[in-house]
Amino acid sequence: MSVKIEESWRKVLADEFEKPYFHHLIAYVRGEYATATVYPPGPGIFHAFDACPFEDVKVVILGQDPYHGKGQANGLSFSVADGIRTPPSLQNIFKELQSDLPATPPAPNGNLDRWARQGVLLLNATLTVRAGEPASHQKKGWEQFTDAVIEKVSAGKQHVVFILWGASAQKKGEVIDEKKHLVLKSAHPSPYAADRGFFGSRPFSKTNDYLQQHGLPPIAW
Repeated sequence: MSVKIEESWRKVLADEFEKPYFHHLIAYVRGEYATATVYPPGPGIFHAFDACPFEDVKVVILGQDPYHGKGQANGLSFSVADGIRTPPSLQNIFKELQSDLPATPPAPNGNLDRWARQGVLLLNATLTVRAGEPASHQKKGWEQFTDAVIEKVSAGKQHVVFILWGASAQKKGEVIDEKKHLVLKSAHPSPYAADRGFFGSRPFSKTNDYLQQHGLPPIAW
């Protein structure tokens, strides 16, 4: 099955693309794009992979669904397109970043493409969503696909930092081999949960310390 995705990921995930569930998933998603407003725009569905080739992955940050508001989703978890107001969870992420690494310049915008290009795979559990209908594309097959992505990274690479914010991400991360990777867990950055363990968790400095300990360049957050 032909899928428009970055070449290294095409090779790593080739077996997934041929499985029956993925064929059903793609048929469903195509039908949704043909009959409803769906985010992100079609070319952005696999943007997380296109921006961060498999061989470059140093960090994985798991999200849940794309944003469901007009113009927000750009294919990267927690990220928004240029010119879009920064959502509350991402505002809290930036607050924690400034507290954790005070020397980091304030974020110019909510587009996290600058992280992805340095080896941060910003992966949502579900890669598409209907406009104005959160979770509308859950349990259609995306979760099985992104589970496979996590398993491929865990099995195929060494010394990756997995950042799991909230219970859903932590459950999804149960397949990660913690003997050869660093797994950082905390509360979700949502305004409803950030005060329960996200603030003060220092994921950014911990990530960079671990990468440097293993001879890898840190992320310029």
